Amino acid sequence: MTAEGFLEGRRLQMARGVLLQCIMGGYPESRFYGSDDGDLALVPDAAHIHRLPWSTPPRALAICDADELTGESSRLSTRGQLKAVIARYAARGLAPVVATELEFFVFAPNTDPTQPFQPPLGLDGRREVGFSAFSISSNNGLRPFFNEVYECMAALGLPRDTFMHEMGVSQFEINLLHGDPLLLADQTFLFKHLLKEVALKHGLTVVCMAKPLAKTAGSSMHIHQSVVELGTGRNVFSDAAGQPTATFRHFIGGQQAGMADFTALFAPNVNSYQRLCHPYASPNNACWSHDNRAAGLRIPASSPVARRVENRLPGADANPYLAIAANLAAGLHGIENQLEPTPAIQGEFEVPEALSLPCTLHAALERLKRSHLAKELFGKEFIEGYIASKTMELTSFFDEITPWERRVLAAQA
Repeated sequence: MTAEGFLEGRRLQMARGVLLQCIMGGYPESRFYGSDDGDLALVPDAAHIHRLPWSTPPRALAICDADELTGESSRLSTRGQLKAVIARYAARGLAPVVATELEFFVFAPNTDPTQPFQPPLGLDGRREVGFSAFSISSNNGLRPFFNEVYECMAALGLPRDTFMHEMGVSQFEINLLHGDPLLLADQTFLFKHLLKEVALKHGLTVVCMAKPLAKTAGSSMHIHQSVVELGTGRNVFSDAAGQPTATFRHFIGGQQAGMADFTALFAPNVNSYQRLCHPYASPNNACWSHDNRAAGLRIPASSPVARRVENRLPGADANPYLAIAANLAAGLHGIENQLEPTPAIQGEFEVPEALSLPCTLHAALERLKRSHLAKELFGKEFIEGYIASKTMELTSFFDEITPWERRVLAAQA
């Protein structure tokens, strides 16, 4: 809308069904969002009105809540779902703290989607071929792009911890500083938007698919979580002697109880399961361990004050609001019901069947459909609407025949 209209406080409204729009642009049946498809009000968050530093002429972006016209948050809003989970912690005198690690690929423009992505031409005239994890070389020619990314992050108030080259070809990772879950979800969303916009200015393509390249690592969005006491800021995962508490165990138990049911929330696309079925440090299990990257729930080595749980399941393609909400809701479920985790695993291990997770989007949606826990924590309306939208996407995928099928199966008798 115009700056004048925004500053006048003009209300922006949007059809309720847009919150269930699928990634191809269509909508499930109207019964999933109200047969009248009435309006929602988009209410800007005053803390998140940003001048976009990469844009000329000047533009601004306001992150909004989607509220019903009666004033309450829409149950179809993922940002609203996260705010509701945070409020449930606050009612117990607790506040969750999270941090996200987002991986992404930087590619040359890809005008033909039937062709694989390629890394950009480097300063030496060659394309990166891999084996560059943690490299500090600027041979890839991306220094000007990243310099503008850093400048834009500073202009938007996005504090960063570390940037690094990851395992994949032209793959990178950023660690955002830990803090309030809603703030971190907003920052993760803004950062992904920033990346793609700045890349276009530099003639590049940033891809946050979970698995854009075959036979190489996929991109995750690991979520680190701890819980502190309101007022004191004390990490309730550690006691006065620095030892793990019962609350810590129960939080892990809740995460384990919810991971299979919530897999479709952490891995929302067909491509998500390409990453999970070819692990490369992307474990598809609900095991937990101290500092073992093969476990879906990892306890990083840290001091007692920083004791936390890292969920390694979500991909870079996950909705940060929904993935963080699902993580925290599962952990709180464990705390409230005093759920005990399985024994921790270490070293090489085989995943027990009870701790294995769905390995296709179809299986994950079927599991979510049967989940009483998901409907209890997020509401029947949201879960059924989410499944309806994702089922449309899965059906669209099955409507196409892939190059593999033509290449391998066409010659079969």
